[in-house]
Amino acid sequence: MFDRLQAVEDRYERLTELLSDPDIVNDSKKLREYSKEQSDIQETVDAYREYKSVKEQLADTREMLDSEKDPDMHEMVKEEFNLLKEQQEELEERLRILLIPKDPNDNKNVIMEIRGAAGGDEANIFAGDLFRMYSRYAETQGWKIDVMEATPNAMGGYKEVIFMINGQGAYSKFKFENGAHRVQRVPATESQGRIHTSTATVACLPEVEEVDVEIHEKDIRVDTFASSGAGGQSVNTTMSAVRMTHLPTGVVVSMQDERSQIKNREKAMKILRARVADMYLQEAQKEIDATRKSAVGSGDRSERIRTYNYPQNRVTDHRIGLTIQKLDQIVEGRLDEIIDALILEEQASKLERLNDDL
Repeated sequence: MFDRLQAVEDRYERLTELLSDPDIVNDSKKLREYSKEQSDIQETVDAYREYKSVKEQLADTREMLDSEKDPDMHEMVKEEFNLLKEQQEELEERLRILLIPKDPNDNKNVIMEIRGAAGGDEANIFAGDLFRMYSRYAETQGWKIDVMEATPNAMGGYKEVIFMINGQGAYSKFKFENGAHRVQRVPATESQGRIHTSTATVACLPEVEEVDVEIHEKDIRVDTFASSGAGGQSVNTTMSAVRMTHLPTGVVVSMQDERSQIKNREKAMKILRARVADMYLQEAQKEIDATRKSAVGSGDRSERIRTYNYPQNRVTDHRIGLTIQKLDQIVEGRLDEIIDALILEEQASKLERLNDDL
């Protein structure tokens, strides 16, 4: 572990040198890249330097303890030694956590896609409930929500809704929502009072910048068409709607939310870039040994991750066996208890693998 920490500190010092190099200062891309890298390891370096200082103090105190003859002074030195020993142990545990590999996407904005699945109209209504739940949670975090595409259902909710959540660390909180969500309740359309089970799927994709994934213009086919509303009637006679197809992967994105073709192109490109990057990531994930998968799930879109049981006011996250009798609060956007538990489980899993490697 300490070899790794020393390597991190050496890299930090090298970055300090690079950031004062005139050639780097005049290169905005490298300056931004190196500044971010240094910022990302700052906390680890500070903690490691504090650890080394405490270790030195501990060695000095041990020498004093061995040589001190006066009983009262010996007791004082012993007390200081014990405090330093405790501080050293706390710093070692903190450093282990800081060495846990970080998800490079955690600080990014997130694009979320919610679709009604099994259950007809009730599934679409549930998709709308999930959209409302996530929107309210995002608002409590001070994050901005931008609906990019929505297909409302005649009975309420959405057949599909795609939206972006803009905010520092948005992806780190929402990335655990990937998968199938199941609801058990009596639908408003049910006259016999029977409980139905329906599902909606959620996909969470980090916003991808051009530098993160390379998409060549020649690999994209763009088709334009007139926007249409519910029932297929034309709502815009200009060719403002856009359909983008990424030819190498077959990923298709349609966008008609805006009246401007330029704005529709911009939104479609954001979604296309995120979906293509996610496809590449999913393919790479399949090559990872099943024993190395995270305890909070594989991220497979078809994996049932959570059940919302309305009669019992219960929410169960099946990945970590968490059950909470607060469904009425959770659907209002109070997701912290679930998200915090998932983050803790992920950290514990990564820490266990890290300890195996050390």
